[in-house]
This record gives sequence, C-alpha cells and structure tokens, in this order.
Amino acid sequence: MSTVAITRDTEFIGQAIFDALNALDLEDLFTNRLVAIKPNDTAATPDDISGVTHADSLQAVIRFVKGFNPRHIVVSGGAGASITEDVFNYTGMMEVIRREGVEFFDHNQGPFEEVTLASGPQRQVMINPRILEYDSVVSLAQLKLHETATVTLSMKNVAMSFPAADYYGHPRASGERHENDFFGDMQEFIVAMVKRFPPSLAVIVGHPAMVGTGPLGGIPVETGLVIASRDFVAADAAGAELFGFNMQGVRHIFEAYRAGLGEGRTSSMTFPLMSLSDAIGAFTRVVYTQEAVWA
Repeated sequence: MSTVAITRDTEFIGQAIFDALNALDLEDLFTNRLVAIKPNDTAATPDDISGVTHADSLQAVIRFVKGFNPRHIVVSGGAGASITEDVFNYTGMMEVIRREGVEFFDHNQGPFEEVTLASGPQRQVMINPRILEYDSVVSLAQLKLHETATVTLSMKNVAMSFPAADYYGHPRASGERHENDFFGDMQEFIVAMVKRFPPSLAVIVGHPAMVGTGPLGGIPVETGLVIASRDFVAADAAGAELFGFNMQGVRHIFEAYRAGLGEGRTSSMTFPLMSLSDAIGAFTRVVYTQEAVWA
C-alpha cells in the first residue's frame, strides 16, 4: 500500500512540511544524491504570488533535505507564463536559495536536447539536458484547481515545466518560437512526461490552495495542509479528493494509475498522520465555511 502523509499547520507551514516528510522513509532519495527541488513557479507579479510556491515552503523542504547530507541541492525552475527568475525574486524564493547556499537553475534556458516520449500527443520534447542528471526530483506543488488539467498537483508541476520555454516560447502555449502540441491533450501529455520524468517525492502544499479556477486567477485560501508521498500518483489522488474528485474525475491521475505509475485508489493507501476524511473536513471548513466529508 502507498503511504500518504497529510499534515496541517495554519501558523507555520514549515512545521507541517517537516511533520509530513518525517513520516516517510526518504534517506535513500537524499543521502549523497543530486537532489532537485521543483517548486510551482508558473507565473507571478510583484502584487500577486498567490498561484505559486511561497518562500517559506521552499525553505522548509531545502532544510529537510539538507538533514540527509545530499551531494548537491539544486532548485530547478521553469516558469510556464513568466520569466523564471522574476517569479523567484517576486516570491522571495531566490533570497531563500541564496541564504540556504543551494543552487538555482533555470531549465527553461538552453542548451536543448531532444528526448522521446513513449505516448501522448507529442513524442519528441526539447529539454535542458541538466534535467537528466538529477538523481532525485522533489515536486513541490501547490494545491490548486486547473481549468484544463482539472487539478495542478505534483505530476503537472513537473510535466508542464520541463519542456524548455526558451525553445517553445513564453508562454509555451504560444508556440511563438517552435510549435508544440502539449495543449492539444494536456492530460495525456502529463502522463507521458511523468512516465519519462517520474518525481521521486511529491509534496503538495495548500499554502495557499487555489479554488474556483486555476492555475492563476482563482481564489487563494490558506489551508495549512500538506500532502507528501513517495508515490506521486497517490499524492495527487489524495489531493484531488480534497476538491471532491476521485481518481476517475481527473484523467491524468486515472491514466497514470492505469499505466502502473502509482496507486490511485485511496482505499489502497495508508495515512499515518491525518486521515483523508479529516483533511477533507479541514479543507471544506475553510473553503466552503462548512464541513463536508466524502471519503
């Protein structure tokens, strides 16, 4: 059974992240490894950082990973609709990177290398080859709805960021430099990408969550919730449940489960800390001002 650790702390998100990660066996992912942390950095402005990872979330993950003596830590960014470095500066994540003494790398930039995908609407994708060197990838995602992908959790956070925007255009959907078909069937493309680039660890943070719509322009709500698992499909399935979707309600989660990439059935997951029903109750209380439980 897949282990999914859910925690909540509305005062200090770093504590919730540490508590969730401490419930998992992670030494083999981090010790003497080149660890890449991929935050959500889709787009931000000086006045609105509600749709991306916040600096305190990134700081907590960096400090946790440091405790295992990794060979190197790189925060790997690739904004989908902004300049990556701008997003990191607006959010304070760049200051955290400097203060913690880890590397920042923008994988939107060249050089470029073509990789082949086994399925999906586009079989060849241009990436920065540094991505291929990462031993472990932590997908540090936000808990958000998405107008096309239904939800944007750990899988989408990696899948839609690794294709190099400096090659395809800013945003990638514009195809202003080179055409692509990522958005012809985003759900299938996400599955194809995580087959090729599976996250080693999923960390989904509702600090804040985004409801109404997404990935930007929705309603940010502070939930203090954190979901973490070595099984990225399980983590995303649990996250989708908070919004009221079972795995068949989010096609990329269902297809990833059917492809054998992870567990999508919440009945086949263990929750050592906060139960899924308690997490749904906490989420619905702050989002809808009344508690509902459907798991």
